[in-house]
Amino acid sequence: MMTENIFEIMLQNRKNLHAILTKIPTEKLLEIPSGFNNNVYWNIAHTVATQQVLIYKLSGLQMRIPKELVAKFSKGTVPDGTATDEEMMMVADFLISTAEWLIEDYDTALFQTFNEYKTSAGVTLKNVDDAIVFNLLHEGLHLGQINLLLKQLA
Repeated sequence: MMTENIFEIMLQNRKNLHAILTKIPTEKLLEIPSGFNNNVYWNIAHTVATQQVLIYKLSGLQMRIPKELVAKFSKGTVPDGTATDEEMMMVADFLISTAEWLIEDYDTALFQTFNEYKTSAGVTLKNVDDAIVFNLLHEGLHLGQINLLLKQLA
């Protein structure tokens, strides 16, 4: 069973990403620095999409964000350097709401099954608890990438 602190860490990380998304100028969020294959915005949206796949899809549940968003920001995709204001606002909203929904869904025991999955990092996720913990690691890696991108754009 997840400890409350893991969810607090997740929610705080999402608030940090939300602050970046809403405070950094759009041009900077979408810029792909030389030597990089993605941008700040893609990394942020990717965390939302990946959380849904790792936790909801692998649990056999309906994801809570549009499939188009998942397709655009899933592993293996690359940004084209554009995004509408509406899409960016939707991602900003989902940063917080998907974290809050996960806590509610976990607390109400929505996650009953899980399809075991081996990540590209070589970690085998055997249950939803594994997926939640791995997702926290994944989001931390992308926060590091975001910070590196922001230094390149300064």
